[in-house]
Amino acid sequence: MKDITCIEDLRQLHKRRVPRAFFGYVDAGSYAEETLRANREDLQKIKLRQRILVDISKRDLGTTVLGETIKLPLILAPIGSGGMQYGDGEIHACRAAQAAGIPYTLSTMSICSIEDVAANVDKPFWFQLYVMKDRGFCKALIERAIAAKCSALVLTVDLQLLGQRHADIKNGLSVPPQLLKFNNIVDFITKPGWVAGILRGKSRTFGNIAGHLPHAQDLASISGWVASQFDTSLNWKDVEWIRSIWPGKLILKGIHDVEDAREAVKTGAHGMVVSNHGGRQLDGAPSSISVLPKIVDAIGTQTEVLFDGGIRSGQDVMRALARGAKSCMIGRSYIYGLGAGGEAGVAKAIDIIAQELSVTMGLCGINKISEIGPQVIAE
Repeated sequence: MKDITCIEDLRQLHKRRVPRAFFGYVDAGSYAEETLRANREDLQKIKLRQRILVDISKRDLGTTVLGETIKLPLILAPIGSGGMQYGDGEIHACRAAQAAGIPYTLSTMSICSIEDVAANVDKPFWFQLYVMKDRGFCKALIERAIAAKCSALVLTVDLQLLGQRHADIKNGLSVPPQLLKFNNIVDFITKPGWVAGILRGKSRTFGNIAGHLPHAQDLASISGWVASQFDTSLNWKDVEWIRSIWPGKLILKGIHDVEDAREAVKTGAHGMVVSNHGGRQLDGAPSSISVLPKIVDAIGTQTEVLFDGGIRSGQDVMRALARGAKSCMIGRSYIYGLGAGGEAGVAKAIDIIAQELSVTMGLCGINKISEIGPQVIAE
């Protein structure tokens, strides 16, 4: 990791070390990838205002999110199939996040189960929930998160149906991978480290689902069940139902419209994540950073607004905070690190962004996260 200087370096290393199907799952977006590109391009269009001769000797990246003290304004976002990027990937990512003093969010579609992660880390983590048609299963998932002492529930609200991701179809993505397909055999032979790590992992299927559905005893039936469970009837009343079960902090992830943000506030959720699912759902939607200020202006301080969508650097974090976000989620940035080097790779990704943010703050004349606002943008 000593020669890694930026997130793109981790991306390139990830691409070399992980089979194309799993790299493509992380790297690609839906359809023509217009929204995926817009997330990055619109962040880069925001220019920062350089300041000089300001005492910046006491810079501090610490802040709070939902009342929790964290060492920098960053959260590891929920990513499905993390354990197929690196053996026991979710455990390694959670450990790296906790060592860095920031939250980690476990996906419903993780390879390691809630219980696996809880048994192998020192502190509570966040859990992300997909609401499926089988409400009994959803209730059981929430109860398992409660038993594991998860400190926040992140409800994803923008996946009532799945946007097509061309890369996944072309690469024949499956969990576990189809080992006997010729293209996969050739790909895996060139990545023996990845194969060995996956084989050592605790699970090679969806850990939160396997073993908890009596009618789904093998991979084919589990995958078929998941595909049938996207719920197009999901609505605001379901948020009320979840709040009746979950006693802790609730965050709604996938808010991308001012009207929806106002409705989200009415639910009493403790926070929301402005997100377009990383450009993996509605292609042709605006970038997350372009809608962030409108949402912040509309709801003021009624709830905490987090940001997700295209963060690849500390400069990007600065841009999002300047536009009104309380903190930022990263997905691809840390998964590139996970695929590149497990826990050390995730730690490297976090450190890269932290160091870039610290330098950026200094060159903008900022000492505290709370000082970051519109004044750091060069208009």
